[in-house]
Amino acid sequence: MTARYVIALDQGTTSSRAVLVDAQGRAVDAVQNPFPQIYPQPGWVEHAPSDILSSQLGALAELTVTHGLGPGDIAAIGITNQRETTVVWNRETGRPVGNAIVWQCRRTAPLIEAITRDAGAARAIADKTGLVPDAYFSASKIKWLLDNVPGARADARAGRLAFGTVDSWLVWTLTNGAVHATDPTNASRTLLYDIHRGCWDDDLLELFDIPASMLPEVRPSSGDFGVTANPAVVQGVPIRGVAGDQQAALFGQRCFAAGEAKNTYGTGCFLLMHTGGEACRSAHGLVTTLAASAPGAAGPEYALEGSVFAAGALVQWLRDELGLVDAAAETEALAESVPDTGGVYVVPAFTGLGAPHWDAEARGAILGLTRGTSRAQVVRAALEALAYQVYDLVVAMEADAGVPLRELNVDGGASTNGFLMQFQSDILRTPLIRPQNTEATALGAAFLAGLSAGFWRDAEELRDLPFASDRFEPRMGEERRARLLDGWSRAVGRTMTR
Repeated sequence: MTARYVIALDQGTTSSRAVLVDAQGRAVDAVQNPFPQIYPQPGWVEHAPSDILSSQLGALAELTVTHGLGPGDIAAIGITNQRETTVVWNRETGRPVGNAIVWQCRRTAPLIEAITRDAGAARAIADKTGLVPDAYFSASKIKWLLDNVPGARADARAGRLAFGTVDSWLVWTLTNGAVHATDPTNASRTLLYDIHRGCWDDDLLELFDIPASMLPEVRPSSGDFGVTANPAVVQGVPIRGVAGDQQAALFGQRCFAAGEAKNTYGTGCFLLMHTGGEACRSAHGLVTTLAASAPGAAGPEYALEGSVFAAGALVQWLRDELGLVDAAAETEALAESVPDTGGVYVVPAFTGLGAPHWDAEARGAILGLTRGTSRAQVVRAALEALAYQVYDLVVAMEADAGVPLRELNVDGGASTNGFLMQFQSDILRTPLIRPQNTEATALGAAFLAGLSAGFWRDAEELRDLPFASDRFEPRMGEERRARLLDGWSRAVGRTMTR
C-alpha cells in the first residue's frame, strides 16, 4: 500500500494538534485539544506533562480513527513543539519529576542574573549559543528543577533523569522509551548547545551544573526518530522529522534561502530570517539560532530571530481577564469600528519585554486613557501593539542582516485578522504574504518528515506546490505612520526599567 499522508503533531503552548497533510501540501484535516495553563505564582508558568501527552496523543488517535488510517497509510510523523519548555523525567519510571516549566516562565531570572554577573560567562554563552542569556531558555529551568525538587539532583548524577524540550518528551513517549532525542533547532534553544561546533558544550553544562547524562541525542531535523510503539496511538509509523515551532514555520513557509523571512503570530510573536550557512551575530538584541535543514544540506543553516512574548496571549487577556470580547474573532470588527485608538497604547509586557529590548522586569501598561476611551479603542490598541512589536524586531533585523526586508511571510492564528495584517504592512512599509493555508508550523514538520521518508523528492518540489496566498500592500501616509511610531516608542519607554 502506498502511503497517502504525512501527519504533523503540532504541540503548542495552549493546545496540541494533529494535522493530516497530503502530497499536495494541503492540510486535509486537523484535531485540536486545548490543555490547562498553570500559574503557581506571579510570573511563573507551568504545564502538567500528562496534560501535554493526553492532549497530543488524543488528537493523533482521533485523527487516525476518524480517517481509518493504519501505518500503511502514513508515510511518516513530524513533530513541532513549543520551544524552551522544559520537562525532566525519570528514565526508569517514565514519570516527570514535576510540572514542565514553560518558556514564558520568569522564575529563573535571578539565577540568570547571578550567572551573568561574570562577564566572561555571559560572553561565553552568547558566543557559543548565539542567544541572549535569559530565563526564557531551557538551561536555568533544568537547574531550577534539580535544585528545588527533592532528590532530583542526586537522581540526575546517578543517570536516572532525562531532560527534554517537549519534542523529546513526545518522542520518548511515542517510542515507549526507545528513543531519547531532539533536533538541532530545539537543542539550540537551551543555552547548552554550541551552534558552531554542533554539539552539547561541556563548559556550559558545568556553568549551569547540569549532568551531561540527562541530555538527548541530537539528530537531524529531517531524520530518524524511531517508530511509534505506544499502545495509545497507531503503531509502526516512522517519526522522521522534528523542529521547534518557529523553525518549522520558517520551513513550512518555504523560506529555504538567505534573506527569506517569516513572522508567526502565535501565543508569542516570532520573526525569523534565514541567513544561510552564516551564523549572523546580532548587535541589536536579536538571537542567532539554527534553522531546520532538508536532507543533504551542505552544513548547518542559521537564522536571526526576534521574539515577542505576548501576541495571541494579549488577545486571550482581552477575552479572559478583561472580558472585552467573547472570542478573538470579534477583535477585527471592533478595531475597524473606530478610526483610531484615541491616543491609547497597550504595551503587553506581562512577563517582561523580549527582543530587541530584553527587559525582564518591565511590566505591561495601558497608556493614554481618557474618560472617553471606548472598548473598541482599547481592543484596537492591543492589535496595533502586535504590529508595533514586530516593527521593532524588523528594524533590528535589517540592521543586523544589512539588507532591507522586501516582503514578509506571515502565519499563525492572528494572521487571519485582516485589520492587523493591513496595519502591520502599513507600519512596516512592506508587503505581507499570507498563505490561505496558514498551517505553516504544522506544514514545516510535515515537510521535514516527508522529505526524510521520501514522500517528497526535495525542497524544490515543495517550492512548486500550488499554494494560494493573500497579499497586503502598505497604504498609510508617512506622516501618520511616523506619529504613531513615535507614540509607541514613548509608551515602551514608560514601561522599561533600564
